[in-house]
Formats: sequence, C-alpha cells, structure tokens
Amino acid sequence: MSTQEFPREYFQRIDESDDGLFYSTARKVVHIDDGAIQALREQFAVLLPQNGTLLDLMSSWRSHLPETLKPKRVVGLGMNAEEMADNPQLNRYTVQNLNLNPMLPYEDDAFDGAFCTVSVQYLTQPTAVFSEVRRVLKPGGIFIVSFSNRCFPTKAVAVWQGTGDRAHLALVTAYFEQSGGWGDVTAWQKPGKGWLAQGDPLYIVHGRKA
Repeated sequence: MSTQEFPREYFQRIDESDDGLFYSTARKVVHIDDGAIQALREQFAVLLPQNGTLLDLMSSWRSHLPETLKPKRVVGLGMNAEEMADNPQLNRYTVQNLNLNPMLPYEDDAFDGAFCTVSVQYLTQPTAVFSEVRRVLKPGGIFIVSFSNRCFPTKAVAVWQGTGDRAHLALVTAYFEQSGGWGDVTAWQKPGKGWLAQGDPLYIVHGRKA
C-alpha cells in the first residue's frame, strides 16, 4: 500500500447522508464474537499501560478492556451519548463526528494510550484522525486499531468495501505511515473460521508515538 496521498474516491460511501442521523439510534450489540472479544482483551492486557489515562476512540457501550487492566481514567469519544453513558468502563465521554471534525478536543500529550475498536472502516479522514491521536498521546503512547470482517456496509468507505482482510491490514498500516510520527508499527491477527481456526477473525495494527 503506497503512502502517497489517497484518492478522494477511496473515502466515498454508499450512504453520504448525515452520520448523526445514522448513529442517533443506540445499537447496544457487540460486533465481534466472544472469541474475538477475548483475543482483543488479551492484546489490550499486553499492550496498554497499567494506571494510564486512555482514550477510547469511536467509543460505544462496551470498551472490552480486561479486568486485569486498572486504568487511571478512560475517556470515550463517539457518536451516541446513550451508548457511551451505558459503558461502565468510561469515566467521561464526548459526542463528536470525526468525519466532520477530526480535531480531538484534548490537550497535547494527554493520554498514555488510545484504541479504536472495529470502527476504523468508517473514517473518511483517517490520516487527519491518526495525526490527532498522535498529538494527544504522550511520547511512547500506543494507539491500537482493531477490526474484523464485519461492518455497516452503507457507511464503510469504498476502499474498505472493495478490498479484503489482508489489504485492510496494509491500509491501516498506511494510515499510520501517512500521518507520520509513529514508531514500532506492528500488525497482528487472530485467524477466523477455517482450518484450525474458529469464530470471527480479529486484526490489530498498533504503533507508538515516536
């Protein structure tokens, strides 16, 4: 995947209507199965710092943080206030549409870690958002982007819809590379249904603020 500027048509969507309308209805469901959720928790336990201030980007009613992780504070930013109000792991939250305004409402170096769970496929300005996440992370802070093979197809961007799982790993890696200032960018995957594998696949790309 080239790190040159992406064509604008990559980020067109079937449904270009107001995202606020689409997300105005609370959807209190999980978008990956129990096995993928457990694999995500295990990765969070390894990668996220203890006693850290964390940002749950594109947050919902569950953050899937493991019980063994004891963060100092978890801040959510998402599209539905009802969902985030029902999230027991959030200390506070903000409603914001990153496709309209990718600028995060936080100070520089405010967070020890950040994560975006099964939502990166909806970003229409991903490199701007990744740049903002880097800004609000402390030096060495980690950003963990996870996804599977599910999505709301009318709101996922064209480049996501038109490519497969391996290309998605390369695409998210390119988001890190294009936004600049990241080190130790690493891709990880839990296989899904198939030979010697069960359940939903899970893919993670993470990097640290250089």
